[in-house]
Amino acid sequence: MTTTTQTAAQRFAEFASGLRAEKLPQEVTETACLHVLDTLGCGLAASALAEASYVVSGAEEGAGTGPATGIGVVHGLPAAEAAFVNGVLCHALDFDDTHAESVVHVSAAVTPAALAAGEAAGADGATVLAAVVAGNEVSTRVGAAAGGVFHARGLHPSGVCGVFGATAAAARARGLDAAATAHALGIAGSMASGLLEFLADGADTKRLHPGWAAQAGITAARLAAHGATGPATVFEGRRGFYATYLAGVEVDLAPGLAGLGSEWNTPQIAYKPYPACHYTHAPVDALAKVLRENPIRPDEVARIVAYTDKTGVDLVLEPAADKVRPRTPYDAKFSLPYCLASLLVRGSVEVASFTADAITDEAVLALTPRVGYETREYSPRPDAFGGGVRVETADGRTFEAELRYQRGSTENPLTEDDVRGKYRANAGLALRADDVRGLEDAVTTLGQQSGLGFLSAVRG
Repeated sequence: MTTTTQTAAQRFAEFASGLRAEKLPQEVTETACLHVLDTLGCGLAASALAEASYVVSGAEEGAGTGPATGIGVVHGLPAAEAAFVNGVLCHALDFDDTHAESVVHVSAAVTPAALAAGEAAGADGATVLAAVVAGNEVSTRVGAAAGGVFHARGLHPSGVCGVFGATAAAARARGLDAAATAHALGIAGSMASGLLEFLADGADTKRLHPGWAAQAGITAARLAAHGATGPATVFEGRRGFYATYLAGVEVDLAPGLAGLGSEWNTPQIAYKPYPACHYTHAPVDALAKVLRENPIRPDEVARIVAYTDKTGVDLVLEPAADKVRPRTPYDAKFSLPYCLASLLVRGSVEVASFTADAITDEAVLALTPRVGYETREYSPRPDAFGGGVRVETADGRTFEAELRYQRGSTENPLTEDDVRGKYRANAGLALRADDVRGLEDAVTTLGQQSGLGFLSAVRG
């Protein structure tokens, strides 16, 4: 079959099954390893803070034992359950990476699926590294073909698109050929899920989405390995993924498919400097710049006007009544008024800013009603997460700052030292210093590891 007659799933499958770590560009290899490190650090911090502890206790209750590692779980787990536990924990703090064009939290689904499938298959590090990159490239392309439209439809791209990346990763880690991988992707189309309704009351469901995606990826690959079939036209079919989830929207996967294996999205995935929705980051950094250059006390602030795009308004600024007084810690992560007020009052937006006690701090909540907004566009690319602020003081002064691209993106990057430092701070909440260092050394040389035994460090 020639590439011109292949469906999108078959093209993705050919790419994923044939990917070899030794053929990857150095930048892709190094970036992929850093994203795995960053992701594990986020999961370890969540575990240490007992975030989403129900997923660990649930696994301990009924999952049984198996060859794969769950963060904070003392015994081994079946691969699908380990992928679920780790996917939820790695996303639980909303501190994990995001690909701007697709608006997908990529690594929280792909890394758990690749690691769990790799452990179950006894794979070496090079195989798992290839699996991670395969998953990254599939997730981002599936999401980028529709830009921010999933959000507009009330769907969470990290779940509905992430399941395809997780499936590609799991299939590559267990060594499926192109035909079986295509079937796995077809199966995954019936597992794509994730609603944004958590925004209504700050419920826990959003953090479950990467876990479900990772678990579904393991399951889809396993079923395909045992002969189950999935529709070859899962993406472009009349009743396929895009036609049903985005009915009426023209979607073109062709540009993404054309670049497979020669153009790489993995280095474009953005790290998060703050444990909150990406739409809060640029305004928070803009306010930090204003405060560095013009020390302003909270009682001097008459009004803060935040700048963001329409999607940012819908996610972190409206409905205003909910955003000025977050109902849950997770709700606060999607409140730009809360994040800006936290920075102004406490001088920081960090993991400790989103505890149950922190979100009831009246000194912070006294400022949130003073935050308004204006919509602006910062990039022709959908969802580049630009933003800014205008601070107006009671005595008539005005200060303004903007970031066209959020910090952590390729246009405004964190350094490798920044990413390693973030990992060490997060992992240090859960692990002894020598285990923090050992895990860092192993993950950043993933392609050279003979196996995945180093993951034992993350067990409870």
